[in-house]
Amino acid sequence: MRSVIRLSDMTKADINAIIRDDWRALEFYYTRDDAAREWRLVGSRDGLRNFSRILTRYADNPRNDLKSEHDHFGPYMYLKIMTWPDAGIGENAIHGTLADLRRLAAIVDDSIAAMQVGETARIQSQFVPDAEYAIILDAREDETDPSAFDPELPKIVG
Repeated sequence: MRSVIRLSDMTKADINAIIRDDWRALEFYYTRDDAAREWRLVGSRDGLRNFSRILTRYADNPRNDLKSEHDHFGPYMYLKIMTWPDAGIGENAIHGTLADLRRLAAIVDDSIAAMQVGETARIQSQFVPDAEYAIILDAREDETDPSAFDPELPKIVG
């Protein structure tokens, strides 16, 4: 028999540990800056490549070929990849046909290949000329813990 853990039984430290683990599993941290109209992804170069892998896995799943299909990612689940007739990067989602999303994955891979640690790459017009938002890739050291960028989590000392 499996035991059930209720949210009310969890401490803040338990919840923070789950969120930390979710960022680490995602391999990058993300945030959306509506004033700058940007999605910022921060992580090691390999961690950032996981964004490309996510796009490719999504695009390779035939179930996602229907309009409005979508998946949410990360501990807070507000990064959304969505199937849509038109490609775009917006406040609500990064969207397009499955072919568009595969093309975005290739753009991400090419951008990361050209980056050095400490550099950023901006993806916007090369995906969609009139994209509402941009994707900013921010390359950090290989040992970077993506959860360290989450301002909602207490910093781990020691």
